[in-house]
Amino acid sequence: MKFVIVFFLLSLSFSPASANTPLSTTIERMPLNAKASVLRLYGASSVLLWSPQHYRQLVAMVDASFDEGLLPADYHRAKLTMKSISDIERDILASDAYLSLAAHFLEGKVDPVSVEVDWTAKRRKRDLVAHLRQALDSGEITESLAMLLPSQPRYRALRLALKRYRQLADGEPWPTLQLAGLLRPGERSPQVPVLRESLQRRGDLDASHAPADPLLYSDELVTAVRQFQRRANTEPDGVVGPATIRELNLTPRERVERLRVNMERWRWLPDDFGDRHIRVNIADYMLEAHEGSEIVARHDVVVGRNQRKTPVFSSNMSYLVFNPWWETPSKLARNDLLPKFQSKRSLVGELGYQVLSHDGRVLDASTIDWHQYTAKNFPYRLRQAPGKNNALGAVKFMFPNEHAVYLHDTPARDLFSKTRRDFSSGCIRVKDPLDLAQWVLAGNKDWSRLRIDAVVDQGKETTVSLRNKMPVHLLYWTVVVDDSDGDLRFIDDIYERDNRVLAALNQPAVLR
Repeated sequence: MKFVIVFFLLSLSFSPASANTPLSTTIERMPLNAKASVLRLYGASSVLLWSPQHYRQLVAMVDASFDEGLLPADYHRAKLTMKSISDIERDILASDAYLSLAAHFLEGKVDPVSVEVDWTAKRRKRDLVAHLRQALDSGEITESLAMLLPSQPRYRALRLALKRYRQLADGEPWPTLQLAGLLRPGERSPQVPVLRESLQRRGDLDASHAPADPLLYSDELVTAVRQFQRRANTEPDGVVGPATIRELNLTPRERVERLRVNMERWRWLPDDFGDRHIRVNIADYMLEAHEGSEIVARHDVVVGRNQRKTPVFSSNMSYLVFNPWWETPSKLARNDLLPKFQSKRSLVGELGYQVLSHDGRVLDASTIDWHQYTAKNFPYRLRQAPGKNNALGAVKFMFPNEHAVYLHDTPARDLFSKTRRDFSSGCIRVKDPLDLAQWVLAGNKDWSRLRIDAVVDQGKETTVSLRNKMPVHLLYWTVVVDDSDGDLRFIDDIYERDNRVLAALNQPAVLR
């Protein structure tokens, strides 16, 4: 009998916690995702929080995280249903699973700055400990987690597509093109049937029509390839080359991963983009003017080339400048303009540039020996007067930001005819910018289109402050949703950012 009593007392001393011991002691020794938040949740309490009904809802939502492109294993999925853990450990694990899952639904699993250094977009915030307490009080575990997911229709479209492409990934193998060189219109190749099947599987080619010559790259196929190339943002020349092959050979599994990456990017963003606002998809070379839930205008844009990538961020447009002077960034002056002036001195005047000393004095450019300078010792400031050659064109749209990036017109309007449009030094060039200016200035009642055109024709720099600041969001999506029919386009990852996000998304959650 004494032995039994002693054994019972010893078993109490080695238990994770007793009814009279604060749970913090057990929490401190357990590997958790959100340890600080779990400690704040329980405080000095020894009371367990999770009823069987709450717990069942939580496990179901952990399983449902797979449909959001996340990993259920990050939320203690295996341990939550183990019979060998104590009630206290199970309660703590449930709280940690909820808090970490809620954080990932609300803000994303991956810290965007860890994969995209310049990221400064707004993010959603909430006191998740208070949110969990309220959910436990109301019993609405499922609803409290679901409400933290992005509410945007485009996010929901990606979620549906994720389920569809996972089903495709489990089906028949996807056709793979294996071309050594280029396939041009009118040529014959044993790979043409593979190309035909690939286009049919993607819905770009009618599958009911049998070809007269199965090996001929016919006009019908060329038309389908061009349509596919436009959808994928590769040059629609009808020639099947490396870029087109790369996009055609994307398997359903690879598309699943792209969808997961883009869903994660949505979780990094605020729910409220603003009523009247501008969104730019850098990867799609497209600007959208939004009024509420409606897209009222779209403008093709030119974005930064790979060496000078356009950053992702949000800001508020506060003013426009018609006929702007261009204060040339120092790096551009040293690396781009100095070599041009060295090769042809007269370009300074022909392109409308002024040369200034660092204290702001205008210098006589004809007296400067450009060859005595290099990019390292170039001592001048350059600015370009308004006019037909001005790099900013007729208008620039200013939303102050740490990146010194803005929207503007351009004299190089031929660039908008290209499909791939990453040619700028980071700023965004807009097609039909005066149309955009008219829409932006709709809140300034005294600025009609007639007045805008008259001011531009005068050629004098004119600044217009907006009565109501307008949110501008520069974003990066490699899966684009067509709002009218829910159709998806998988487009070229021009800055090769997807793989970094995917690698971070697939990393197991760090337990502390």
